[in-house]
Order: sequence, then structure tokens, then C-alpha cells
Amino acid sequence: MTGPEGPYFYLDGCATAPLRESVMACMGKVQQESWGNPSSLHRIGCDAAESLERARLSIGESLGADRSEILFSSGATESAHLALLGLAKTESPGRLVISAVEHPAVAAAAQQLAESGWTVERWPVDADGQIEMQHLQRLLEPPTKIVSLIWGQSEVGTLQPIQAVGEACRSKHIPFHTDATQVLSQGCPNWNELPVDLLTASAHKCGGPRGIGLLLLRTEIAERIQPLLAGGQQENGLRAGTECPVLAQGMAAAFREIAPCQANQVKTSGSGIASLRDALLALLRQNAAIRVSGHPTDRLPHHLSVLVSDRHGQPMSGRALVRALDREGIAASSGSACSSGRDSDSPVLAAMGVDPRWRRSGLRLSLGHWIDPATLPEINDRIQNAIGRMNHQRV
Repeated sequence: MTGPEGPYFYLDGCATAPLRESVMACMGKVQQESWGNPSSLHRIGCDAAESLERARLSIGESLGADRSEILFSSGATESAHLALLGLAKTESPGRLVISAVEHPAVAAAAQQLAESGWTVERWPVDADGQIEMQHLQRLLEPPTKIVSLIWGQSEVGTLQPIQAVGEACRSKHIPFHTDATQVLSQGCPNWNELPVDLLTASAHKCGGPRGIGLLLLRTEIAERIQPLLAGGQQENGLRAGTECPVLAQGMAAAFREIAPCQANQVKTSGSGIASLRDALLALLRQNAAIRVSGHPTDRLPHHLSVLVSDRHGQPMSGRALVRALDREGIAASSGSACSSGRDSDSPVLAAMGVDPRWRRSGLRLSLGHWIDPATLPEINDRIQNAIGRMNHQRV
């Protein structure tokens, strides 16, 4: 990949990651051999059904889950909606607790519940974007019936203490959901060791294909949850629609490339990616105009989020900086890829108490295995050049 003056550097892995070569090879083979409809009874359909279930078994081995606990969907957005709305269908309206820094997909599902009589309360976060644990007991008291927390925040990188919250929810028999989309791109936690009842993720953050995600759910939850899509009995009757063995095998292949990790070691996992991120940060910090946002240590290992000021100490536009970086041959993001198309204040930075003047100046750099450590100085130079050009334009 080339940019205006040499290689183009992709630093937007939190939006989507490049397809891994092993995934591409796997999907090509499956497309040739198992392209049929898994619900068909003839041999071509049976081959597709076997391929689909082998993918489910492989993902289970990667995540320490039983194949019966894995449901395929079109992506994390659908999975999150099924987790929250499907579970709420079996309950009388109560209170749903989500963090104040949820992904827009979870926030949208919560809004649907609010419109159907549920109370939605947002768990306050501190200046680093981490939930304030002093609210734990109050928020788990009745009428709370479901809790949902994003594990690794996609915009600022902060990790939430899902172990402590999950254990507290379990003690009170409150179903607990986590959006683990960004975390699973960096390490495969053991599902059986997590105090979590529902977990959602997408394949494309992990170097897998777009168009497929998963919902992990405990057996007792699977018996209660109601489908959102009707018309077929696929996925144990919880998600109608023809499954795609090619995408499922691609996701399985991507997970096989990711190392196992302990739930409390996500921030240091990723085969050295954290050290790569820290090395880039050390270079960037030579410019006093760049300051880190999000938690300084409890954060996704591949993730950098910063606020950038001009030479007068005033905030730069994150969107304008992303365009300037593109001209320098760097792909980055001004926030969550699902909302960065709008030129508005970041709800995440607002929840963290960031001054309103700075809520449009966020920049996200997310790394991956495709980045050569030897290129970090050039990446830093290009970022500094982009900031310099913007300063020059603001004379």
C-alpha cells in the first residue's frame, strides 16, 4: 500500500483490521468445498453444515466455550441487540445499567428498551473513562435486571473492571453482558473463567472477514432469550437466516491467530503490540501539543488516543487532522468509526468530563501486526508534519 510519498501506514485497526493471509486462504478453500446452504439435506448442504459446525468448534476451542454456547450473527451490532433486546423480551420492564461510554450499538439498543418502558441508567465514569466503582452497590439494587459494559472502549481505549462487576452481578443473579469486540482482537480470554453471561464481538477487528460476529451466551440464558429475527430455526432457533460457512471459517481462522490471555492481562497481551504502542507514544510525546486521553495503563494494548492542540494551545479539529494525516499517508480516526462521520462533540469525551472546547479534537491511532517497528520514526515524522501543516494554515 502506497501513499503520496511512499508507503501508506494503516493506524485504524479499531475500525477494521486487514484480512489475515491465513484467513483469506482458509475462506478460499471453504468457498470451493462448502459453498452450499447448511440447512439443505443433500450432500452439498451437509458439507456446508459440517464446515459451519467445525468453525463453531474451533472458535469454542479458542475461547474455552462449548460449541452450543456460540451463536453466529452478522456482527457485534446485531449480537448486542440480540443480547439486550432478546433477553429483555422475557422480562417485565426494569432497569438496564450501561456505562456512560458505551459503543453506539449498545446505546441504540438501550434506547429501544427505554422506549418500551425500561429505565436506562448510565454508570458514571471518571476522567480516564473508567466506571466509578462507588456506584456498584446502588446500581445493582432493584429494579436493575440487566447490566451491560463495554470491556475495551473503542474511542479512548480504557478497559473496564468487568471481573469485579461480573462477580457482583453473579452474586445478585443479574445477567451481565459485555461488548468485547476490541478486546478479542488482542487476546482470547477463557469464557469459562469470565463472570459474564453474554459476550459479543465481530470478526473484522481480528483480521477476519466483515459480515460475521458472535454472541457467547450461557446455557441458562439461551433458554430464556427470544430471537429478534424470525423465519427459520437456524442458530438453535435464536437467529433466522442462512448461515455462511465461509465467513464462519474465516472468523475461526482469525481467532486461531490470536494468543490466549487471562481476563486481567488484556492490556499486556498481543505479542508485543503494547510495547510497539508505547514506543510510538514516546516519540509523539516529544511534541507538547499531544496529550493522552483515556486510562494511562488500563487500556487496550494496541490503542492510542490523544488530544492535539495548536501552537497557541487551542484544540485542533480531530476530523481536520485525520484528513491532514491521510494526505501524509497515514490512516487514523477521530473517534469511533461508527460515529466519526458526524462533526459533533464526542459523547465519550463528554462523559469523561473533558472541556467542551476539546471534545472534537480527539485522535485515535490503533496498531496491529502489520506495523513494522522500524517504521515508527517515519510514522511519527508524518504525524508531526500533519500537525505542523495545520499550524501553518492557522497563522
